[in-house]
Amino acid sequence: MGRIFNVTADCKPGLHYMVDISPRLARMKEYVDRGEYFTINRARQYGKTTTLRALKEYLKDQYYVISMDFQMQMSQAKFRNEK
Repeated sequence: MGRIFNVTADCKPGLHYMVDISPRLARMKEYVDRGEYFTINRARQYGKTTTLRALKEYLKDQYYVISMDFQMQMSQAKFRNEK
């Protein structure tokens, strides 16, 4: 089976058509190499998760990459009011 267009979840290079983001990954690596912070802030379905997973693969030979998801640790019940 060939590649398909994916519009519902993160893209996987072997399964989905994708834009080449290697220049973007190289720029992000420059920030990492300098120890600087950066953000990825875009609308829904813009490739944020796909980009972060690609960055993890891009950096894995030179860095220990740790993924953290703060959304899973928080619930609305903990933040009902300021107290």
